[in-house]
Formats: sequence, structure tokens, C-alpha cells
Amino acid sequence: MEQPPRKAKLRTLNGLPAMLRPRWWRLVLSDAIGHLNSDDGWAMASHVALASLMTMFPFLIFVGALAGFFGDAALADQIADRLFEVWPAAVAEPIAKQVHEVLAVPRGGLLTVSILVAIVLASNGLEALRAALNRAYRVTEHRSVFVLRAQSIILVIIGAGSSLLYGIVGVAWPLFWSWLSAEVPDVAPFQLIQFDFSLTLTSIFVTVLLFAAHVLLPAQRPRIAFLWPGIVLTLVLWMGGASLFALYLSSFSNYVATYAGLAGVVTAIYFMYCAALILIFGAEFNAAVDRVRRSALADPSPSD
Repeated sequence: MEQPPRKAKLRTLNGLPAMLRPRWWRLVLSDAIGHLNSDDGWAMASHVALASLMTMFPFLIFVGALAGFFGDAALADQIADRLFEVWPAAVAEPIAKQVHEVLAVPRGGLLTVSILVAIVLASNGLEALRAALNRAYRVTEHRSVFVLRAQSIILVIIGAGSSLLYGIVGVAWPLFWSWLSAEVPDVAPFQLIQFDFSLTLTSIFVTVLLFAAHVLLPAQRPRIAFLWPGIVLTLVLWMGGASLFALYLSSFSNYVATYAGLAGVVTAIYFMYCAALILIFGAEFNAAVDRVRRSALADPSPSD
């Protein structure tokens, strides 16, 4: 019998009906959890969390210097506030306070040794994330260490510029709304839109950063069309995890009694560890989707 063309198989196996089968997703989930353990995902999450915490201050210092270069040094404070909006308040407040104190220190200019050092230190977080994603996607890094570091530094600079644009839009929207409310008083009752826009803008910004990390950092990954399951799962688990973590802090934990003055730092590390673990699991989920899909292509017999 004549073998059906490969394209026809792909439509059947990659299409929506195949991906709606419960058994298909159970296989993916089981595969992802198993590989999270075998790929040392728990340990890699610690590495990414600590590197991210150490990266945060140099990155915001660079953003502050860049904002000052363009004439608005206070913009970095507003960007930090907006980024911390998605954190539980008990975690965000101590870290945000320290960030504002760091950003309040005047600096001589953009192109100074301290700013260059801040850029390099900020790129360390991307290198840690790159290592975790390579491990999750089970690929070996063959690119030159100089190429990788240059890419990370360029991404830090692009990220800082994007953060400024994000901050400018976030600042401009309330001003625009105030002007519109003054000119058209009938729109005043819809002020909730202003708050919704702020959260929407932050969500879009975080989603774009997450998507860029999966596309640009690993040496190899599934096709872009197959990256969405892990990214969506990461965003959903981040939102649910942040709410559960806030509930845990308010109802069950007493870090102040245990860690005294270090309570704020400890809670931030725990929170970032959970966020890093979820991010790595999202990559493992994408890799599992790709493995199950390829297995189905090799053996296209129907399964329920």
C-alpha cells in the first residue's frame, strides 16, 4: 500500500485533535517531571535564583545610568516599582527598598568603569539561565565563550533599553489619562482602565522577555511554533505560585522570628528559587512536547 505523505502525517499528529487527547498530555507531563529530576532541575533552579538576585542590582544600576543619560534618572525607580508589582508584597517590599537606596546613589555618567562592570555582572544571570535551558533541552553548547558573553551583554543592553521604553509608556499612560479626563469628563468613571493597562503592560513585557529567553539563549530548542506550551505553563504557574507564596507568607510562616534582619533576603531567595524552578520546568515541558511529538511521528498509530 502506498505510504501517505509526511505532510499529511504532520497535519494529523501536530494538529489540535491530537494535542487534545488526555493521554498525550499525560505522557508529556510525566516525561517533563522525570527529566526535571534527571537533568538536575532542582539544583539548576538554585543557581539561576542566586544569579538572578545578584544580577538584579547591577542591571537596575545600568538602567538608572541609562535613564540619567537621557535626562530622567528617576525613571529607573518607576521601572523597578512596576516590575515588583507582580511579586508578592511581602517579598517585594524589602528588595524594592534596597533597590531604591542603590539607585539613589549619584553616578558620574553612563560610560564609567562601574557601569561597565555592572553590565558584565548583569550578564551573569543570563549565562546561568542559558546553562539551565541547555540542560532542560538536553543540548551541548558549542559556541565560543566570547560569543556567548557578547550575546549576553548585548541582550542586557537591549533589555535596559526596552525597560526604559516600558517605563516611559507606563509613565505616559497616566499622564494621557489625566489629560483625557480633563478634556472629556465623561471618561472619568473608567479610571480602572488605567490600572488594568499597567498590569497588562507588565504582563506583556514579562511574556516577551520569557519568549526571548527560550528563543535566543539555548544552543538548540524546539521550533518556535512549539515553544508556546511551556511558556504558557510558566506564566500560569508563576501567577498561581505568586498567590500561593503570598498566602503562605501571610498565614503559615514567620521568617522574621527565624532569620531576623535577613528575613527579607531569605524570602526573596525562596521566591526566586520557586520562579526559577517553574521556568526550568516550562523548558522541560517544551522538550517533552517535542519528544512525544517526534515519537508520534515515528509511530503514527492512534492512541486514546
